[in-house]
Amino acid sequence: MFDKSTWIRLPRSVVVGHGVISQTADVLSELYLDGRPLIVTSPSPRKIAGEQVVAALGETGQEPAVVVVEEASFAAVEEVIETARAEEVGFLIGLGGGKPIDIAKMAADTLDAGFVSIPTAASHDGIVSGRGSVPEGDTRHSVAAHPPLAVIADTELIANAPWRLTTAGCADIISNYTAVKDWQLAHRLKNVEYSEYAGALSQMTAELLVERSDSIKQGLEESAWAVIKALVSSGVAMSIAGSSRPASGAEHLISHQLDRIAPGAALHGHQVGVASIVTEYLHSGTGGQWREVRAALADLEAPTDATSLGIDAEQFVQAMTTAHEIRDRYTILGDGVSEEAAIEAATVTDVI
Repeated sequence: MFDKSTWIRLPRSVVVGHGVISQTADVLSELYLDGRPLIVTSPSPRKIAGEQVVAALGETGQEPAVVVVEEASFAAVEEVIETARAEEVGFLIGLGGGKPIDIAKMAADTLDAGFVSIPTAASHDGIVSGRGSVPEGDTRHSVAAHPPLAVIADTELIANAPWRLTTAGCADIISNYTAVKDWQLAHRLKNVEYSEYAGALSQMTAELLVERSDSIKQGLEESAWAVIKALVSSGVAMSIAGSSRPASGAEHLISHQLDRIAPGAALHGHQVGVASIVTEYLHSGTGGQWREVRAALADLEAPTDATSLGIDAEQFVQAMTTAHEIRDRYTILGDGVSEEAAIEAATVTDVI
């Protein structure tokens, strides 16, 4: 008897393009959200776009409360939850980069409230996914949450964001290429449930970005448009799968371990990008497509080796050999890669 079922949560509206932040009030009105909004942002995004959103909502009679977070932490999530309860807000808006969006997402999930994502930078696929990432000490926790009800991505703002944030977002997408291979491997060897549709969508998104990497340029809205569409596709793939599997494999485990070994050395997207070079080599050897992955990162002016991440060779090898301990997720790392194998993979690919 067939008894399989699934529940896919996707954004109701995804609004992308030039100047669309001015449509925030209209987008919110179509969601039929009740109550006062709470905007969660950080200092720079507040100056760039926060005041504009506050003024626009104020004109509609929705006087939003505002919380400015300095860093991503569980304490910041608790602060947002306490403010939301004290101000009796009905829904939350995450405005900024990954930090305020993840915090607002996780707080909204705890409050069982609606959440809207307004990214001002294309730094990672968390702008539309159902997961939040928050560091605690030398560990980074990935927490399940509901995806946003709407995403409002203004390409004018995003094109003017620091270029390194955009290249980190691109590298995060490119790393999907090996994440899907890890997912397929876990399906074959460990009978992990695999979604053909989610896997194909994630892999196609990564491949398109690899193929078009030389056309992604700093300051171009067309480039911001392409990157945002890729990040949205990646987030949708995760929603379809009901997990982060389509966008998180061994390369993410290595990145999380680097967060412990060398905290703050590099952006998450840049770390997973470099790690995807070596994980592709581990999957396919010298005949694999690690050269294409490396070339795409170079086209984007993203880091392609440990040195450009601010990490020394010993630290990178240590991360490779211990990353399997991060979580119970089967990948090409298996139950651990030997130091010799890690050095060989990182040396052949010029990562160290």
